[in-house]
Amino acid sequence: MANIFDLFKKIETEKPAAAGPITHLVVGLGNPGREYAFTRHNAGFLSLDYMAERLCVKIDRLRFKALTAEATVGGVRVLLMKPQTFMNNSGEAVREAAAFYHVPPENIIVICDDINLDVGRLRVRGKGSDGGQKGVRSIIYHLNADTFPRVKVGVGKKPHPEMELADWVLSSFHTDEQKLLFDLFPAVEDGVKLLLQGKLDDAMQRCNGVKPC
Repeated sequence: MANIFDLFKKIETEKPAAAGPITHLVVGLGNPGREYAFTRHNAGFLSLDYMAERLCVKIDRLRFKALTAEATVGGVRVLLMKPQTFMNNSGEAVREAAAFYHVPPENIIVICDDINLDVGRLRVRGKGSDGGQKGVRSIIYHLNADTFPRVKVGVGKKPHPEMELADWVLSSFHTDEQKLLFDLFPAVEDGVKLLLQGKLDDAMQRCNGVKPC
């Protein structure tokens, strides 16, 4: 799946805008380390990497237990974050950054994998339970709130009921799934932009109707 980043180089990028105070966090969830780079659990990292390429920034500054980058998205100053605490402790990084910038939960957008959605499908939610996603569970715990919007990226259900869930989410995408995943990234970016503008319904309409090609 490494060739997915070759495609990033072909993406038409946006021009950076003027700096200002950080008002929002955009958090992609995943696990650090090369061995996890292209696994299903890292769909959030991969989505955020796509956005970073579009925004001409590199998510490479270590702060708040996360790799970070500052950017302007649709006129909104955001901190892009890839927590380096491993998935189950993602909330530690989010809590530290939110406290530093005084960002309320409603201004934190989380991009995460979802095993209940087929590869090639998205779902936006404005708030709610973790749905079994342990990174989201950690964020809810550390923020003591579930009122942050999230963009869920489908990674598919376990192929066999007896398969351990951890083995499934830490498995790599199949070749035929890679294009489906990459084709989702523009919709993920659009959804994030709409959420940053407070347009939850529009974000849901844009993302929840996405179907695999």
